[in-house]
Amino acid sequence: MADARTTLKVDPRTEFGSRTSRRMRREGLVPGVVYSGGSEATHFQVSERDVRSVIAEGAALFDLSIDGGKARPVVVKEQQLHPVKGTLRHIDLQEVKLDEAIQAEVLIELEGVEDAPGVKQSGVLEHVTREILVEALPTDIPDKIVVDVSAMEINDTLQLSAVTAPNGVTFVAEDPEEVTIATLAPPRVEEAAPEVEEETELVGETAEGGESEGDGDSGGDSEGE
Repeated sequence: MADARTTLKVDPRTEFGSRTSRRMRREGLVPGVVYSGGSEATHFQVSERDVRSVIAEGAALFDLSIDGGKARPVVVKEQQLHPVKGTLRHIDLQEVKLDEAIQAEVLIELEGVEDAPGVKQSGVLEHVTREILVEALPTDIPDKIVVDVSAMEINDTLQLSAVTAPNGVTFVAEDPEEVTIATLAPPRVEEAAPEVEEETELVGETAEGGESEGDGDSGGDSEGE
């Protein structure tokens, strides 16, 4: 939970247009917008390194300070990444009220993987759902949901319905029974490669063919004599 929140310090943005945005990105800056209920959206610019550092902490809620002003609690609404480089191109934030519930995507982390009986038997554990939508007060939004898989056997499937939500948090899912968190499949068995078998058959056929040719040659020599 976010008790002591990180503050992201940004500068107001007064210049707009694609040319200006390209120049900003070359300088290591990211354009952004913060929305605040019915109020007019506020545009800002921020160092990509600074905003990535805050996002990397994993907290759903953090504070935003524009030009040294009063900190405002916000959550990430949307991020735009470069399709190839992966650099942050634009970020939208949403100001929230601390006494009103919000919805947010939260990472799911598996623990106890190596202790699972099925894994010890060389089974293959697959992490299917990696994020889940939750609803809670902004201060109750967890950094992550930790799910224990240490009891999973081969052929087990773990559904969201078997996971207990933290206090004050509700999973937003129409049917938790249909949301698969993880599966544990039997060990993969490697079958003999078909080309090896074919090669064995060809070797046998060549040997038989060689004997026939030898018999023919002997017959030819006898005729010559």
